[in-house]
Amino acid sequence: MARGLHGISRHWWHMVIPDWKEQEWAVDRPNNYAGIFHFRFWRFGEWVDVVIDDRLPTVNGQLIYCHSNSKNEFWSALVEKAYAKLAGCYESLDGGNTADALVDFTGGVSEPIDLVQENFSTLEDQRLQLFEKLLKVFSRDGLISSSIRVSSAAEMETRLSTGLVKGHAYAVTDVRKVRLGHGLLAFFKAEKLFMIRMRNPWGQKEWNGPWSDSSQEWQKVSKGEREAMGVTVRDDGEFWMSFDDFCVNFTDLVVCRIINTSFFSFHKTWEEAMVKGSWTRHEDPLKNRAGGCINNRDTFLQNPQVELNRNYRMHTIQQKVAGSVYINSKTIFLRELLPQGRYVIIPTTFEPGIQGEFLLRIFTDVPSNFRELTLNEPPRTCWSGLFGHPKVVTQVHVVAASGLAQQDGETGADPYVIIRCGREKVRSPIHKNTVNPEFDVKGIFYRKDPKDPIRIEIWNNNVLSDQFLGQVTLTADPSDLQPQHTLHLKDKSNRQGSELPGTISLKISSSHELAGI
Repeated sequence: MARGLHGISRHWWHMVIPDWKEQEWAVDRPNNYAGIFHFRFWRFGEWVDVVIDDRLPTVNGQLIYCHSNSKNEFWSALVEKAYAKLAGCYESLDGGNTADALVDFTGGVSEPIDLVQENFSTLEDQRLQLFEKLLKVFSRDGLISSSIRVSSAAEMETRLSTGLVKGHAYAVTDVRKVRLGHGLLAFFKAEKLFMIRMRNPWGQKEWNGPWSDSSQEWQKVSKGEREAMGVTVRDDGEFWMSFDDFCVNFTDLVVCRIINTSFFSFHKTWEEAMVKGSWTRHEDPLKNRAGGCINNRDTFLQNPQVELNRNYRMHTIQQKVAGSVYINSKTIFLRELLPQGRYVIIPTTFEPGIQGEFLLRIFTDVPSNFRELTLNEPPRTCWSGLFGHPKVVTQVHVVAASGLAQQDGETGADPYVIIRCGREKVRSPIHKNTVNPEFDVKGIFYRKDPKDPIRIEIWNNNVLSDQFLGQVTLTADPSDLQPQHTLHLKDKSNRQGSELPGTISLKISSSHELAGI
């Protein structure tokens, strides 16, 4: 089994092939064999069971598609048949997306990497960082695949002078730093070479350049090191390359990470959240959920929206902080380092009006607890006549403050801002050691009485008790056509002449149309 399913850890094959020992033919248990096999694949957030019989497609007694080097082993062909059943037919597997397949077999997260576009072959620092990334992924049971891009169908499966084959998904079966030299010299000199081991899915035809099976370079490595690396001289499709040569000769890389969500781990732990949604068409713009990409500015915000900090959908386009490319793939990946803040995630198709379902997975340092926003504005209820209904929606964007009073000696202050409207408030993260913080925090409020002011307070964070640094109050009237304000901070009395050190920069927008912001 291990040979036929090379490159994937035993843990994940136990997930794909549950109780494989019980399913396998055993001479001492012939009556247990029923001619059926049970597999599982990860599809849209859950492991899906697939059951097949033991009839495999052949021509002249030979398996047509996937097969093992051993004539008595059929696991790879059986897995392929089950996967083809899940996909609809064998033809659906032809020329498929490697990133999608790796997710189906692991439930992991696939990241495609363009080795050419990122210029890893010439940028040494970036190449070193990539190697360390692959080393970490491989050591934590992740899967890695690479290929050489083709520009036309005629180039598919073309064998190059290097022995490599275009269009093949090579499995990465080892990543390691190899010690060069022999004996004590190798130990003390500690010169290491970054290397990667590949396997051709054909099970033959290998790389014939430096560090190939019979190359002279292996004389630089001790016999013990070669044995530990499993170096063999046979055309079995598996070979070693230096990582430098790898980045020169391959064009595409797919890294499938198994995200660690266990609290009982020495490695970094991530918080995972999932939500299923759909793109659906509707003639009413407020009910349409298939708005297409940002190029379609009139319909873009009609897509599904996902957020935690707000209760109602966004109706005006805000600043974009990150986005993924649109490609023909079942799996889209985006990695982004974001400061603590309030974000709306908008899953979209490229063209508007495209209907379909999607699964959104978010991995964060702390729980995100996100949810889909379904309401466009506060709904009217039987209590609205008694307690009132919002008349105005207001968005407050605190951009920055400057010239705050120093509180902590030479380091300045540790300020944060609070936006208050009635009983609601929005608080920014703390900005360390500055009297000129760039807050960039927004709050949206649905106001029953437009005359009630909005108060914006700035505080200095302290261990025992936070210190008040100043405030401003605003009416935020929809008739105010000046969106941007720079105001002097005042004390809590807010009287004329009660100014404190510092100014605050704001952007305000209000509307009587509750679905206007």
